[in-house]
Amino acid sequence: MFYREAGDFKTSYSEDSQTFPILFDRYRYYFVLVVGALVIPFVLNDYWANSILIPFLIYAIAAIGLNILTGYCGQVSLGTGGFMAVGAYTSYKLMTAFPGLDMISVTLLSGVMTAMVGVAFGLPSLRIKGFYLAVATLAAQFFLVWLFNKVPWFYNYSASGQISAPERDFFYFINVPVTGPNAESWAKYLFCFLFVFVLAWVARNLTRGSVGRQWMAIRDMDIAAEIIGVNPLKAKLTAFAVSSFYVGIAGALLFTVYLGAAEVGEAYGITKSFLVLFMIIIGGLGSIFGSFAGAAFMVLLPVVLKVLLVDTFGMDTALSAHFQFVIVGGLIMFFLIVEPHGLARLWALAKEKLRLWPFPH
Repeated sequence: MFYREAGDFKTSYSEDSQTFPILFDRYRYYFVLVVGALVIPFVLNDYWANSILIPFLIYAIAAIGLNILTGYCGQVSLGTGGFMAVGAYTSYKLMTAFPGLDMISVTLLSGVMTAMVGVAFGLPSLRIKGFYLAVATLAAQFFLVWLFNKVPWFYNYSASGQISAPERDFFYFINVPVTGPNAESWAKYLFCFLFVFVLAWVARNLTRGSVGRQWMAIRDMDIAAEIIGVNPLKAKLTAFAVSSFYVGIAGALLFTVYLGAAEVGEAYGITKSFLVLFMIIIGGLGSIFGSFAGAAFMVLLPVVLKVLLVDTFGMDTALSAHFQFVIVGGLIMFFLIVEPHGLARLWALAKEKLRLWPFPH
């Protein structure tokens, strides 16, 4: 009864084109923002921060980035892990070379460097697409991991080959550490929450504007898009740049804020690329909400299985991990066959039912 458009009149173009046209959706959006920014930091403990919320926020950024490239522009990429490694190693070099640099600047510059690398590896998309482009980005994944593993300059000639994040503050005039052993969970959570809020807002508005329409025109039929005036070179390279920027920031946050130390083969291997790809397939291709839903599902699934199978039924931990693979594989087949738009489409159908309820049509 409360999910209605009746009585919610639009008197201007800006009101008519707003992101959440239904009043209840706007209130729910503001409620989530207030709870996320003003309530959760005060009740957060280390388990919830390190096991659920911080990885969820970081992977949501990576899923938004890959969704921009694959879901909105139709360019398949299997190099997400490699691009996340670019963001991580750029942040490491910046933190060790410039000790006075704050973490917001470090993270943004890491995203910019990853965007430039993404554009370089996106150049083949002008001549190839589909399966061939997937193989090209897969080659980028293996090349980047090999590069960061074999060139000692990237990990400052460390004997172990690992990179470790030194302690750095939130911003120049905010002396709160968000990296290193003295960083509090609430500070790390708020730092990631800030990036998620800004990047999701930018992505949502980008995809609703002329740039997003060009991406979707290329995705639906690139030849027809070129005939009506869309520049394929500009559209594809901007998609690679924006997507890599998001993925680079996610990789930098994963290393600096969440892991604290990383080895490229373990933290940013091919499994990371598939993990983010599964997130957008299950969450929904071409949907910002689907990126959040897919990230939440993939982060929560191991926790739920552990609580249900290991803690409740006493099942072996390794067997529980195998169940995770079975469930994820089954869900991917289900969504690809039954509902290619994933959880986002199911959520949209539920909202349509609520708008019509109690009438069937």
